This record gives sequence, structure tokens and C-alpha cells, in this order.
Amino acid sequence: MHINIPNLSLVVLIGPSGSGKSTFARKHFLPTEVLSSDASRALVSDEENNQTVTKDAFEVLHFIAAKRLALGRLTVIDATNVQPEARKPLVALARQYHCLPVAIVVNMPEKVCQERNRLRDERDFGPHVVRQQQSQLRRSLRGLAKEGFRHIFVLETPEEVEAATVERVPLYNDKRNEHGPFDIIGDVHGCCDELEALLHQLGYQGTAAALGRPAFASGPVYVHPQARKAVFVGDLVDRGPRILDAVRLVGDMVASGSAFCVPGNHDMKLMRKLRGKDVQISHGLANSLTEIDALPNDSRVAFCKEIIEFLDGLVSHYVFDDGKLVVAHAGMKAEMQGRGSRKVREFALYGETTGETDEFGLPVRYNWAAEYRGSAMVVYGHTPVPEPEWLNRTVNIDTGCVFGGKLTALRYPEMDFVSVPAVHTYCQPARPFIAAEQQAPKLSAQQIHDEVLDAEDVLGKRIITTRLRGAVTVREANAAAALEVMSRFAANPKWLIYLPPTMSPCETSNVPGLLEHPAEAFAYYRSQGAPQVICEEKHMGSRAVVIVCRDESAAKERFGVAEEEIGIVYTRTGRRFFTEPELERQFLDRVRAALTAADFWGAFSTAWACLDCELMPWSAKAQELLRAQYAAVGAAGRASLPRAIALLERAAARFPEGVETQLEAFTDEYRRREVNVAKFVAAYRQYCWSVSSLTDLKLAPFHLLATEGRTHVDKDHTWHMEELAKICRFDPELLLATPYKVVDVTDPASEVEGTDWWTKLTERGGEGMVVKPSSFILRGKRGLAQPAVKCRGCEYLRIIYGPDYTMDRNLVRLRNRGLSHKRSLALGEFALGIEGLERFVRKEPLRRVHECAFGVLALESDPVDPRL
Repeated sequence: MHINIPNLSLVVLIGPSGSGKSTFARKHFLPTEVLSSDASRALVSDEENNQTVTKDAFEVLHFIAAKRLALGRLTVIDATNVQPEARKPLVALARQYHCLPVAIVVNMPEKVCQERNRLRDERDFGPHVVRQQQSQLRRSLRGLAKEGFRHIFVLETPEEVEAATVERVPLYNDKRNEHGPFDIIGDVHGCCDELEALLHQLGYQGTAAALGRPAFASGPVYVHPQARKAVFVGDLVDRGPRILDAVRLVGDMVASGSAFCVPGNHDMKLMRKLRGKDVQISHGLANSLTEIDALPNDSRVAFCKEIIEFLDGLVSHYVFDDGKLVVAHAGMKAEMQGRGSRKVREFALYGETTGETDEFGLPVRYNWAAEYRGSAMVVYGHTPVPEPEWLNRTVNIDTGCVFGGKLTALRYPEMDFVSVPAVHTYCQPARPFIAAEQQAPKLSAQQIHDEVLDAEDVLGKRIITTRLRGAVTVREANAAAALEVMSRFAANPKWLIYLPPTMSPCETSNVPGLLEHPAEAFAYYRSQGAPQVICEEKHMGSRAVVIVCRDESAAKERFGVAEEEIGIVYTRTGRRFFTEPELERQFLDRVRAALTAADFWGAFSTAWACLDCELMPWSAKAQELLRAQYAAVGAAGRASLPRAIALLERAAARFPEGVETQLEAFTDEYRRREVNVAKFVAAYRQYCWSVSSLTDLKLAPFHLLATEGRTHVDKDHTWHMEELAKICRFDPELLLATPYKVVDVTDPASEVEGTDWWTKLTERGGEGMVVKPSSFILRGKRGLAQPAVKCRGCEYLRIIYGPDYTMDRNLVRLRNRGLSHKRSLALGEFALGIEGLERFVRKEPLRRVHECAFGVLALESDPVDPRL
């Protein structure tokens, strides 16, 4: 016997003890797929035959089976299961998880079972047990279908068992091997003129001949020259002017393989009526019946038969493209996708209602899409909307053509909407198609939903999947710390689409008197296979992310901000950079004016931009840090060291002339420390100047991170420098083009030039430079390489490590600093930052974008030496 079972099903083995169920299971299924009652008894009591723990054992078995079915794993139950009451909870379990229950009955002769049990020492029960089990099985065989088993296979001899083969087959809705491209078309409702126009606009062409079904086919079959396939979301019938033509057209495309179609509730209602069922003639069904009645008598019966066969053969929903795309008429919850049950089909046809009716007498529908958290994209129709809008990776493309709206298609994977307007208003809806509050919506459905963010989406231990680094783990304690920062200090969450990563320094240098030197940075990228690097001047400022929009309407449309804002400037921890709203507005106006003057909006076809920048002076953000920490150290040193030196000199004067003492060496060290403090004060003062107006600020952009429809991480760093320099030319008072130098790390002479460039920068008081691979993203020998390393100058590091860090005894200790943890954090934060940005560009829900922003903040809370 050849046994076909669905890929996702609950297989229940039925048969008395000794019938060979366990042997059959071992032969045809994976060990992890088989849940045995004997093994469950052993789990709870260490004895397979301990009948006193049977209840506990089956609780364990059912629990594991539920977890497997929830994950979509085929599960096999190896127990006698000869009593209806033993099978009932298993069928219920399959229904709960929308899986098909399959019965494989191993109905061996009693003599065979008794002989097998006699040869097994652990089976010490009497022959009456097998006899009773056999009797129970015979009595219940005929009722298995009524119990709910969808597939039943009975094996009655050892030879049948030995010859049996098991094949796993996909469900009808499983089209994961169909990768598109697709054109998903909304509710047609008999608007065949608009459907033909839309197909032509999408590039489909009609063949010269129809299929060989005279009653059903009467026109050309539409196919796409580039092998695209149409996917119809159902509701082909009722209300419109050319209902049967629409059914013929779609049916022929499905039969020819150029289209898929799922059923709509109107389609199923027509099918039931044609089968003679008593249905209410409402909601446009009369239009369909009128067209059918107008058919010639000699073809009407044949046509009705064929339309019934076509509609009856439609599958509730489809799962395409390795599970990335789901199409259903009224939507599909994540836990129902790719599964088969009556509830799945009902949800696909009708969605979910609250049980209430609105003022128009129509059911109030439950907004399942607002709670959708699945990874698959769901495209559906059923309820007409003025415009298709994304909400949590779902989109309704029924734009009410029959009500005077338009017929819409979603091109996949391009994610473009294509529409044709309705020629007429063919039907007046019971509920106004475009309600007054929907005429000019201020925010999209996704933006309205994102008004309230759920802490459950970011709390607890999380594993965030990123394109660049796979899974990034966020510990629970760090997630709580990130929520604290975000909830107390962060700016409007709708602006926080990207947080920049921390940056590791280069490896420690052995050059006398230096802790960091360009040679180590060059060597690192050379070891990672990058022949060329770009060295950018490290500005004496603070990291700032600048988001600027062309106007307030663009900010509202793309970011969903209700305030009259055109953008934001925020720190790398998500806090507003400016405490004065008017100063921020003036600042953003200047940046926007420069972008406009550079024809940026037209060149990039965008209404917004996200820039990664350095904002100067450092004191603009770190004034309190300077006052409380650096200035305090400088003041204390300058006040105390001269007095200490004076006291040491007075003490030294007491010794006879010409007598050297340790006191003189001690005094010399204090003099060096006094010089070091003076250098320390001079170093941090270069980062400070008073900011009283906009003219006191400087913005140095170095990354053009994203614009509408794309991120720019695929461009090399030279491109970023050149594009941003074009913008800076239009406001040199505020905007500063970052100086940079390209270095070939395989050429010693080029490295020398790069080192000299760094030396000159630091000697004139500069902080140092940032060394990056030429490409924005570099994959080295061990995976993702550092996106950048900083190489800081000697005097700047005096601020970081203290006035006396250059003393030999301190340098020896500091050269033992470890960078591995810092670099691991930098890679994780870089991957999360780019992932969040890409999710925003793809218009994913804000919670998905914030998952990455929270991840960056969480990693930032991990303890690491802040001086690195």
C-alpha cells in the first residue's frame, strides 16, 4: 500500500499491543517525529511499562505534540489508540493547530500479536489484553471518519505492513516552490473591462485561442511574456456588469497555468446557490444569477457545471515564495498559514468579526492585521478601502472598483501598486465606500497603529535576525536598561530609525610615547583583505543623526509625526541634540535649504534623507561633562601642582649644595606632571567654544545613510564623501565637508603618506582620524569586518586616559588593554543599525525598526571600558 500523508499532519498509529506500530514508525519516520506512550512513561517514571503513570505520560505526550504542531512539524503518535476516547483528544489537538489528523491502522491478526508479545519479556500481561484491544479496534474502525480523521489507511497483514510505503505530500495551499514574480489582483466583482485594462497595463497579452472548454471558455487567455503570474484574491462575481466574462477570463488563466486564484465569500455563495442550496439573494448575487439565466438553454447547464467545478477547486489561501508571501481573500493569521482546517477556510473567506453590527447593519470586523506578527507578507481584499495601505506586513488591495473606486494590483517582489480607475459606479455600497474621515487621512494605517508601542516587543532576552551578522543576541538585563533610556530620555520614537554603532580603536601601538598609530589600522584592514582604505578626519564634536524632510507634509506622510516638524537632530543614544526647539528648527531649515539648492530631492527622487554626522563643538552636548569632569581635573591640577612643587623645592633647599637626593627626582616628576596638566587643559579647550546662535555650530556629514526607497550602504565611502561635499558647498558657514585621504594598504609609500597626514592632523591639535575600508560593508576572512576603527592622536588621548597617561609606567599598563569585547559590540551594533534602517526603508512596522534601535541601546549598556 502506498500511503500519502500531508507534510503537516498529526499521524495517529492505531493497533493492539504487538501489532508492529513502533517498528513501522521507526521505518518510516524520524525518531524526533515519533512520540511514544511507552517512552513517555519512561520519561516520567523510568519504566516503559509502568501503567500507573499512564495519565501523566499522556499529558507529557500531548504537551510535546502541541508544541511540535504549533511549530508546523509533522508528529506521529505511537500508542494503541484503540478506544475512541483515546483518539478524541488527538483529533482535537489537530484541529486546534489546524492540522489534518491521519489514521494508520495496523490491524494484525490476534495470533500474530499474541506471538510477538510472548517473545518480549517486558510484556507480561495476559492474552486477554490483546483480545480486548482487538475487539475495541474492530468496533471503532468504521467510525474513524466520523471522529474527524481526514485520511485513513488500514494494514491487515504482516506482508502489507512490510510492503507499505509512506510519501509526504504538500497541502494544496503549499506553493512555496512558486517564487514569482506575481501580480496580485484585488476583488474584481464582475468589473471585466477594468480587469482587462489592468492586465494590459501589467504587460499581459491575450493568446489567439481559448482553451478547449466550449461552455466555459469564450475569449483569449492572458499570459505574460516574462512568465509573471497573476494571483486573484477572490470575489470574482456579483455586483458588476460582466460577471461571467470575469469568471471565464480568470478560470482560463488558472487552467493555463498563468494565474492562481483563491475563493471569495461571494464566489462560494454563488457556488452553493448553483448546487441548489437555499441562500439569501443579496449583496449582488442577483446580478450573477441574471447573467446565468440569460445564457442559451443548450449551454447553461454545462456552464453551471463548469463554474461549480472551478469555484469548488479553489484553495482557501496560498503560501508562496518559501513562505514569504501569503494570499487569501480576507486575510490569514500567522498561526493558520499553510494549514488546512474548516476554521482556516472560514477565516480566509470572511475574516473575523466581533459579533456586533454597525449602523448600516453590516458585521463589525475584527482588525486582525493590527495584531499580526508573522514574518510572511499577507495580501488580501474583502473589505474595500480607498487606498492600499501596509499594516504589519499586511495589505488590503480591494480598492472598491465596483463601487466607483479602482482595481488594484500589487506587483511582487517589486512591491509596486498598479491601478486602473473604475469606468462607472456599478453598485452603491451599504456602507459609504469612502467615509468622511477617510477622505484625506492624516496618517496611514500603519502610522496610526504605531502610535502605541508595546514594551513586550522589546523586553526580555531577544534574538534579532540581521542581514549582515545573522542572529544578534540581546540579554534580558540589557533590554531593560535600553527601555529605561528610551522611555525617559529619547526623542519621538517615530524619528528613531537608526542608531549609529560604537567604534573600536585600532590595535595598541608599540611606537614609543604612543598608544595608537595608523600602522595598526592599516594592518588590520590589510589582514581582512581590503586593499584600500579611506582615512577621514575625526572631528572634535559629537555624533549626530540628522533626519531632514523636504517639508512638513513629507515628514507627516513618511514618518507619521503629527507635529509641524521637518526633521530632527539626535544623539547616538536617541536623545534630542537641541534642547531649544527654535534652534533645532533653524538648524534643520539651513540643512534643508542646502539640500534644495543642491537639487538633492530631485536627484535622489526622495522627500527625506538620513545623514550620519559630527556636530561641533563637543561642548554643545557635553558641557556638563566638561565642567564636572575635565575642567575639574584641570583646575585641581593647576591649583595643586605648583604648590606641591614649591614645597618640594623648599624641602630640597635644606640639603647641602651638591648633594643629590631622591627628593630632586620626585620634584622633577611633579614638574612633568604640571606640564602634562597644562597639555590636558589645552587639549580639551580645543573642543569647547561658546554656542549662542546657529553661527557657532558646524555640521560635518560623512554618511548619506538612506533616502526614499533605498539605503546607500552599497556605495563606497568615497561616493559618500563626494555626494555630501556637493551639499556642503551650498552652506559653508554651517556645513563642513570632511577632509579625507585614500590609502593603498598594499603600498608602503601610500601608507607613509597616510601616516604623515595623520601626524599633521594631530600635531595641529586635531583629534585624529577614522580609518574605514573603501566599501561600506566589508566581509573579511572571519566574516563581517569592523566598519571603521579610530586612530586618535597623542594629545587627544590625554583627555581620555588622564594627564599623565604618557608616563612610561602608565603606557606599559595601558598597552595591555583588550579590544575584543569592544569590537564584538561594534559589529553587533553596526549590523543592528543597518538592519533597522533597511526595515524602515522597506516600510516595515515601527516595532520592527525599534527592535533594532533597542538592540543597539541594549548592547551599549553592556559594561566595557568607556575609554576605548
